[in-house]
Amino acid sequence: MAGVFGRESDQIRLEVIERTDRKNLLPFVEGATRPDATVVTDEWRAYGGLSETGRTHPTVNHTPGQEEWARDEEGDGVKEVHTNTAEGTWTGLRNFLRPFRGVHKRYLNGYVAVFEWAHNLKEVTVQVLRQILHPLQSLRLFTSRLFTSRLFTSFVT
Repeated sequence: MAGVFGRESDQIRLEVIERTDRKNLLPFVEGATRPDATVVTDEWRAYGGLSETGRTHPTVNHTPGQEEWARDEEGDGVKEVHTNTAEGTWTGLRNFLRPFRGVHKRYLNGYVAVFEWAHNLKEVTVQVLRQILHPLQSLRLFTSRLFTSRLFTSFVT
């Protein structure tokens, strides 16, 4: 699983990936962030090439015995270098998946997409509901016409 979490935009991008190595993570991060983005991670070596992409890449050290969970890099009293946003979102995803009591990996992408969509939506308006329900109304019209058509009734009888 890979994720990018926008602190300013409050938008997320999540993707189920086969392996969380540099070969898979760097293209995902590059595709989900602007070239001038600041990408905060821990010091895991798969993130090692992020600075080479032009992105600012401060890190925190999560090595046992040397834990650094957050750091004030600007000297203003705010610990802006941390991975807490990501950790909190992963907790939210796990809580979202928990009632399903296990999700087959074939369907995990769909569940993750629904979680991402709901997180990024922020507010359900009448317009959003119309967009969601409009295809269902079209489908209902189609099926009601199908079941009353001569072709269907002749096929059934």
